[in-house]
Amino acid sequence: MQIQQLAYFVAVARTRHFTHAADECGVSQPSLSKQIRVLENSLGTALFVRERGAVSLTPAGEALLPHAQEILIEVDEGLRAVREVSGLQRGRVRIGATPSMWDGLMSGTLAAFRAAHPGIELEVTEGGSRTLTRGLGRGDLDLALVIVPLRAGDPDLVATPLLRERLVLARPAGTPSRFGDDPIAVADLEGVPLVTFREGYDLRDTTTNACLDAGFEPTLAIEGGEMGAVLRFVEDGLGYAVVPPMVLASRPGLRGTPIERPRLTRTIALAHRRTEALPLASQAFRRMLVEHLGATADEPGGPEVDRA
Repeated sequence: MQIQQLAYFVAVARTRHFTHAADECGVSQPSLSKQIRVLENSLGTALFVRERGAVSLTPAGEALLPHAQEILIEVDEGLRAVREVSGLQRGRVRIGATPSMWDGLMSGTLAAFRAAHPGIELEVTEGGSRTLTRGLGRGDLDLALVIVPLRAGDPDLVATPLLRERLVLARPAGTPSRFGDDPIAVADLEGVPLVTFREGYDLRDTTTNACLDAGFEPTLAIEGGEMGAVLRFVEDGLGYAVVPPMVLASRPGLRGTPIERPRLTRTIALAHRRTEALPLASQAFRRMLVEHLGATADEPGGPEVDRA
């Protein structure tokens, strides 16, 4: 049984005439009649009573008709749904990123994507890189902005580097500080009270490892905060924090001191599962995100971007 045969059957049932049904379906009358006979043979029963000048449904035809109509409706709706998705009129993007990326990178991309594709549902998740890679592995996310290299034991992911940014030391603005706008060395952080992030944030490990590599244990003023809390603690003068400069753009109460010896950086990558093709809506979001990052990099003082 084929969909086209059901379409011919419904057309004949509606018009009660083989020639009229053939004209409606855009085929020759012999071709339509042949396909109806093939359908009847496959079912093992006649569907029409054929009399001179008249066509009527047999009991078997009456029984098949509502089901055939429902099947054709479902097929039509399925094709329409596919066309809508392929045309980005419908769909869903499940995207994850760290708090700093939502504040500094993603808001502009979300707004632009929403304006371009209002029918696409956006589902966002905030968390550290470890949490996001676990979400990708479980199939809870389509895309995630994570920090590379990925940690051992992460799921089988594809991670395309997009942006490399230099880290700075966040300090309160407008108050006396031992640091200014001139670059400092990591060794200058010895004994400095630091506000650190909770477990799972790459910035916590980056800060700790940089201090250990310089030969000293970091001095922790407050430990275990989220991005918003960490920045607020620095504003309140409770300590300093190593952060990406993008998060300071909306914080007039903070300034950033460059760290140059050695230069501290992090690389942000767009990750997804290796074994699954990205949905069309996610592909479109990825393209727009890369374009947005490229525009950000072109601005004075913007981050370094690896265009993928």
